Amino acid sequence: MTLPRCAVTPHPLADVIVTAQAADFLSDLHHNFESERQRLLADRVIRQQRIDAGDLPTFRPETAHIRSGEWGIAPPPPDLADRRTEVTGPVTAEFMIQALNSGAKVFMADFEDATSPTWHNILTGQANVKAAYAGELTDLDDQSATLMVRTRAWHLDESHITVDGQPISAALADFGLCFFHNFNTAIERGSGPYFYLPKLEGQADARLWNQVFDYTEDRFDLQRGTIRVTVLVETILAAFDMDEILFELRDHITGLHTGNWDYLFSVAKTFRNNGDFLLPDRDQITVKTPFMRAFTELLVSTCHRRRAHAIGGMSGVIPDADDPTRTAGALRKVAADKRREAGDGFDGTRIAVPQIVPTAVVEFDKVLGNRPNQVERQRDDVYVTAGDLLAVSSTRGSVSEGGVRTNIRIVIRYLGEWLVGNAAVPIDDHLEDTAMAEVCRAQLWQWCHHQVQLSNGLTLDRGLLEHLIDDETELLRTELGEAAWAAGRFVEARELLQKLTTTDDYHEFLTTEAYRLL
Repeated sequence: MTLPRCAVTPHPLADVIVTAQAADFLSDLHHNFESERQRLLADRVIRQQRIDAGDLPTFRPETAHIRSGEWGIAPPPPDLADRRTEVTGPVTAEFMIQALNSGAKVFMADFEDATSPTWHNILTGQANVKAAYAGELTDLDDQSATLMVRTRAWHLDESHITVDGQPISAALADFGLCFFHNFNTAIERGSGPYFYLPKLEGQADARLWNQVFDYTEDRFDLQRGTIRVTVLVETILAAFDMDEILFELRDHITGLHTGNWDYLFSVAKTFRNNGDFLLPDRDQITVKTPFMRAFTELLVSTCHRRRAHAIGGMSGVIPDADDPTRTAGALRKVAADKRREAGDGFDGTRIAVPQIVPTAVVEFDKVLGNRPNQVERQRDDVYVTAGDLLAVSSTRGSVSEGGVRTNIRIVIRYLGEWLVGNAAVPIDDHLEDTAMAEVCRAQLWQWCHHQVQLSNGLTLDRGLLEHLIDDETELLRTELGEAAWAAGRFVEARELLQKLTTTDDYHEFLTTEAYRLL
């Protein structure tokens, strides 16, 4: 039986990127894996219902043999052996050129958190990635960063590509198009098709990805393990399945990354109905907070036991060329954070602004020297229990009106830009992506839903939250000025924020709701 070709929304680049052959591949991916994706998403709903009923996650007894077994992942390819610095950011040509030439070891072209998924952005991004692999965007030599691509997550659809009238998985669209157009060129250059996989929630998600990779390699007559990936551990459920994720992807994976802000978002989202998991103001939560420390320590220990790379969290500090003193203070904080990561055993770290690559390099050079990584450093001193990962209630801190206002301002500021196609937004000296907006929104819902008492004695109920949203909207309008305000979609952002923070029903992701407005 002949399967129908994809239907594609018209665009000047559509015929260049979603060619007939590429569309056939996407159709094959959809028909082979969409039903399993839908099953995974349905299982997530059931799992959330169990958590809401008080069934907290733990290390599963049925996979104890994986955690206790003696096994390891496949060795990394040569150009992914040293990952001491990684730049991540949007798939615009300008940023990609800067990142590839930044002196970092890896550049992760981000189709998820740093790219607003307008059809124009997705197609332009794919064209830029193709040009980068072909050496047409900038020369790729031995000094250039190794290119990796972050797909969107399993829960997202790409509405501009349909099969049988059904939107294709955004993850499969990003992977399929990038792989199809670039795998030959990447291999010819001595590299390969390398990807970052976001927001996995456990072993089953990893298994589905592995099936996609095996199928793709077989379809194109490639050696097993040609496709290599790194998984972002940015959900609390994935933290309990790190061994299992590595095991499922053992032929394809090279490492795990600590997605700290998305991890906080996941904690607030997953335990939103449990008053024991209320988070304080974000600036009171650091990587040294006990439940966060348990997460990062477990990741390093797990990775090195399986000969995988452990990649540290991201810094989004933007240097201020007009204020050297201010920049110096910010860079000292970045250096201290990278020094801690290198000392804890991480093999590399991520940054969002190419200009601070040297700051990160210095700290990892001090520890690694000429070694490509420190995978040989076994963290046998680490022992993390389920209780350690779930010890949110022991976090010191409070919720302040200032913290509420800051979260409101960040979401409206970010979402107003996201809705016009900008997903890497400078806010308060940091380059922010979707992860920050998600954790801010989740906290606001959590605080309002539980009517938390603020440090000034007020109770954050729906009425107070709506008042603060109105007030911060006007303050932001004044701050931005009328021209910048008119250039964004901040009124719609404010309306969506109010909807998603003051209703009884929690919406899983800010971006799935905002996607309907693009």
